[in-house]
Amino acid sequence: MKTIDEQIKIIMKGVEDIIDEKELKEKLEKAQKEKRQLIVKLGLDPSAPDIHLGHTVVLRKMKQLQDLGHKVIIIIGDFTGKIGDPTGKSKARKALTTEQVLENAKTYEEQIFKVLDKEKTEVRFNSEWLAKLNFEEVIKLAATITVARMLEREDFKNRYENQMPISVHEFFYPLMQAYDSVAIKADIELGGTDQRFNLLMGRSLQREFNQESQIVMMMPLIEGLDGKDKMSKSLGNYIGIDEKAEVMYAKAMRIPDELIVKYYNLVTDVHPDEVNRIKLELEEGKTNPRDIKMNLAREIVALYHGEEEAKKAEVEFKNVFQQGQIPTDIKTLQGSKDDFDLPEILVSNGVVKSKSEVRRLATQGGVKINGEKVTNLAEVKVENELIVQIGKKIFVKVELV
Repeated sequence: MKTIDEQIKIIMKGVEDIIDEKELKEKLEKAQKEKRQLIVKLGLDPSAPDIHLGHTVVLRKMKQLQDLGHKVIIIIGDFTGKIGDPTGKSKARKALTTEQVLENAKTYEEQIFKVLDKEKTEVRFNSEWLAKLNFEEVIKLAATITVARMLEREDFKNRYENQMPISVHEFFYPLMQAYDSVAIKADIELGGTDQRFNLLMGRSLQREFNQESQIVMMMPLIEGLDGKDKMSKSLGNYIGIDEKAEVMYAKAMRIPDELIVKYYNLVTDVHPDEVNRIKLELEEGKTNPRDIKMNLAREIVALYHGEEEAKKAEVEFKNVFQQGQIPTDIKTLQGSKDDFDLPEILVSNGVVKSKSEVRRLATQGGVKINGEKVTNLAEVKVENELIVQIGKKIFVKVELV
């Protein structure tokens, strides 16, 4: 078993805020003395089950706590999912049906075990306890918090001040999420920084039930490959955990240099001492950031595909992007010979954001068709098959029929 100080070093890696670190140390010492595991909670709202690397930030922290010997409990919000988390919303969310919630939950379970150890992970559905509360118990639960406290939440506050409707049932979401902590007697709860109000509600509700308050650990949101916006599939700046090894590797190589250390901290299990060494190397300019990024890409791919596939992905990357070869596993698109419009084919398949963008790239010499630069896409000769290269890293095959 690792020492308390070593555990804290690993636990605190990448954490943006914790309430509080002193209590964490006390809990760890007490648990070690009593020879018991700390109960670590993560609640998942099963409304958006398609996981990318940004979603794994909290899961990766759960895995680190799991590896330290603590008990990890994932709570699928099948009951709370019928209300929907109002966090950051300007209006009430449409309630999910039981069928939708269960289908999403099933998908979530399949994906979270790409990060967590399935044999050591307990998955619970919060309908197990929330559905059993009678109306008297619900009233008592509601009596533990004031309307004024609820209106401290930024989203509720904004809606109230702008005279936008807030349904009473929405106030129950943070209360129910907090009750989950009471039900499992959580020692630690993880979440994003946007979940601060809900997480702190768990601490206060546990005190109402004469339990020791949980530690609240908040992980930061991670910027996507553009280095600006939060990682998001809709923005196309994401790395999906279901993507092929070579695709993940190539995408990881697009991580901006200034985010290398942040990605090491948030989406890998590399020890904090090693991350600090890497950070120092970057600051002192001892190593080319490209080489460090290749190590980072290999770390990320190995987590989801294994070491051998990570090595193969690195070889593929070197062949394609450093030696100018065409990828062996190139994406194939379909188009019409009779109504040929290459920019439209690329946009409709999500290769580029707009026709004007790809036309601009072409005029700047950034587009090749079958290995030859093409500055005017309107002059592209119609053939049965076109290999399109956009910039250094995007390759697609267009088959015309």
